[in-house]
Amino acid sequence: MIYIRLERGQWQLFYRKKYKLFYKNIKKSSLMTADQASRALYSYASPQKALILKSFFKTGPGEYGEGDIFIGVKVPETRKIALSFQALSIPEILKLLHSRIHEERLLAILILIRQYKYGSLPDQKRIISLYLNNTQFINNWDLIDLSAPHLLGDNLKDRPRKILYQLAGSISLWERRIAIVSTFAFIRLGEFKDTLQLTDLLITDEEDLIHKACGWMLREVGKRNIATLKSFLIHRHSRMPRTMLRYAIEKFPETERSAFLKKKT
Repeated sequence: MIYIRLERGQWQLFYRKKYKLFYKNIKKSSLMTADQASRALYSYASPQKALILKSFFKTGPGEYGEGDIFIGVKVPETRKIALSFQALSIPEILKLLHSRIHEERLLAILILIRQYKYGSLPDQKRIISLYLNNTQFINNWDLIDLSAPHLLGDNLKDRPRKILYQLAGSISLWERRIAIVSTFAFIRLGEFKDTLQLTDLLITDEEDLIHKACGWMLREVGKRNIATLKSFLIHRHSRMPRTMLRYAIEKFPETERSAFLKKKT
């Protein structure tokens, strides 16, 4: 009993310290601006890294990230800046989110995730509304994959999920990816229905980034319930895009992977 009480007391002390740290940072950053956050990002900029990112995220003419601009800031560095600027006002966050600079949009999203996590229910509702009204700026796969499960997915855990099916029918590649990747929040809870239904809707999608996202979510389902994944694949693998199937069965034993791919051909 003494040991249990001691552990509980230690946990409470840690939580309180963490809580105070969060609000201390809010007090310090509440008067900061998007321009200051941008300057903080540029202090970590690397032209060499920017060239690598420009190629990696397919920013050339006709590619999915066409026109996206990188300054070469690593994600851990952006996360550190987000912590310092976590209490930026919504108008200042929107300035970052509407930027042509990829890292500034990422910074805005990381700040929103933190504000959502610690916010009240009305705050969370406003953040989700902002997220859905600005999907045109959440326009690369990393921005979506880092945000959709933690924002929209988390918000829909105990709510109707009609919005995901609306997004899945969008002409926007990014909104369709938001739809399927948001279900990662449900998968973590052992809920697979929406992931499977949305994959059915997107199984004929022409975009490779949707094939990869659906295959990734199916693989995550399989990690938790392999029987559910196999049951889903058995009647669909032959009409799945090959990339989607390969992602879905990545963790299967070699003999099973080969069998599914042979049937696909």
